[in-house]
Amino acid sequence: MTDDDGALFPLPARQGSGVAVESYPFAAPARLQDVMHPQWASALAPAAGTVHALADYLEQQRREGREVLPAPTAVLRVFQQPLEAVKVLIVGQDPYPTPGHPIGLSFAVERHVRPLPRSLANIYAELHADLGIPPAGHGDLSAWSGQGVLLLNRVLSVEAGHAGAHRRKGWEQVTDLAVRALAARGGPLVAVLWGRDAQSLAPLLGAVPRVESAHPSPLSASRGFFGSRPFSRVNELLAAQGAAPVDWRLPADLGR
Repeated sequence: MTDDDGALFPLPARQGSGVAVESYPFAAPARLQDVMHPQWASALAPAAGTVHALADYLEQQRREGREVLPAPTAVLRVFQQPLEAVKVLIVGQDPYPTPGHPIGLSFAVERHVRPLPRSLANIYAELHADLGIPPAGHGDLSAWSGQGVLLLNRVLSVEAGHAGAHRRKGWEQVTDLAVRALAARGGPLVAVLWGRDAQSLAPLLGAVPRVESAHPSPLSASRGFFGSRPFSRVNELLAAQGAAPVDWRLPADLGR
């Protein structure tokens, strides 16, 4: 998610043509099963050509001197966890446009980032108000992923300093397909849709239970996000489906 911190930092310097950069592992002729979990590779197979075209687009952006985020190996990170293990879907917009921040999971940042992006700080504030869980002191949400929470941005890349720059380039086709696959899978699932952009996915979710509210951005959090109790509501909806709740606590010390 990005609409809360892009303006806080100066635009990055353009990348020089002599700088060695990591290539995108999902560029053609790479197979999807080589860059993501096989279950997701099967579900996203109809979009394989789009994924390859996006790799070409991102490479071209870098050749033109633009800095692209997140790191190439993190772009498809969200699809490393098994599709069958997902029980909560939290939809974001696109990665934070600040170098050193995005890690391939919506709303999450590298563990060293201070201060936290304001959307994430608001999420932590609501988590504390809802369940009494204090902020972890870092923004790495990987522990949620390990419990079956899919932190999916609708757009999986961004130009540094330019939130939304990679919208309508093809990522929506990929991530819409992912949402459809989850809805078709069956089994326990709750979708968390914060803001109008995420809520536009509701028709793809069918009968999947949803938790909806305003976005946690500082521009909208006071208009329905605060007080919405999304974390306890998710666990209630999981329990109604016979699934174990999510432990929303994050480790305070990540071992570094």
